[in-house]
Amino acid sequence: MKKLFASLIVLLVILAALLSALWSLPMKNTQEVLIEVGQGDTLRSKSSEWEAQGWLPSAALLRMQARVLKKGTLRAGEYMVPTGLDGPAFLDWLEAARPLTYKVRFIEGTRLTDAIEAIRTAPRLKQDIDPLTPASIAQLLGLEGNVEGMLFPDTYVYQGGERASAIIRQSYRMMQTQLQDAWEKRAQNLPYQTPYEALIMASIVEKETSLASERPQIAGVFVRRLQKGMRLETDPTVIYGLGSTYAGDLRRSHLQDENNPYNTYRIKALPPTPIAMAGRAAIDAALHPADGNNLFFVARGDGSHVFSATLDAHNAAVNEYQIRNRSKAYRSTPAKEASQ
Repeated sequence: MKKLFASLIVLLVILAALLSALWSLPMKNTQEVLIEVGQGDTLRSKSSEWEAQGWLPSAALLRMQARVLKKGTLRAGEYMVPTGLDGPAFLDWLEAARPLTYKVRFIEGTRLTDAIEAIRTAPRLKQDIDPLTPASIAQLLGLEGNVEGMLFPDTYVYQGGERASAIIRQSYRMMQTQLQDAWEKRAQNLPYQTPYEALIMASIVEKETSLASERPQIAGVFVRRLQKGMRLETDPTVIYGLGSTYAGDLRRSHLQDENNPYNTYRIKALPPTPIAMAGRAAIDAALHPADGNNLFFVARGDGSHVFSATLDAHNAAVNEYQIRNRSKAYRSTPAKEASQ
């Protein structure tokens, strides 16, 4: 009887050890595993999938552990499963894990076509607009005509599988929010009838300088020109109007072209649309231009500009910085920004 009892104890110990080993059975992955959880997915369906993939030893065991521990709720997203987990640890990890996120960036001063390319090449972003063009974006947003400048330049964070259309709508809403907020805080006596006109000016300011300190000064020059009925005479608008025909060399014939609606050397007004994506700083500059009497500016060649109130002073600056110094180490952006 004692021998039988002793044998039973040994069997129970062995059984307990086996159950403990089974309960703590480790995952088979020797490296991180990417898993995708969709809306409505359950542990039952996903565990079978994971077992079929070979890294989960037993779907049935994991489901049993989930019932005992009252865990196993899944949240939609992509996750990277680490190594070294057993079933209970994996269930704990599932409850605490955050979905993987990705980023797509729209850069100040770049065009809508650049934003489109960023969307096209963004990792794990569902391309649900085909073809993805300015025209299809206009249709998505319910707008007509050229939608240049209608997306807000920023970094947008998303989860894998999110739709490109959602990012575009988010960026458009952000632009409307930022523009309206800035418009309500605008200075008095500005030559804009609508927030859209202010956005056009902001896009020009964005293209004319990359120095934050100069944005209000640039805006001030252009605002005073509009108020005096002068032409803006800004190269970036002409270049935008030339589109794909621009080969990097702005010629006199381009400045004399009366068929280019963006040729501010010929029109005494703002161009018809923005020419780039303008950030909040440029929008604020357009709506809070610097005071003064400057009507001209010319690039020094180091990324900064010389501002002048008279044509004679401007011509002297042009002669010094655009003619005599042109063959030296000339650049249109500051040294720091040029290297980025």
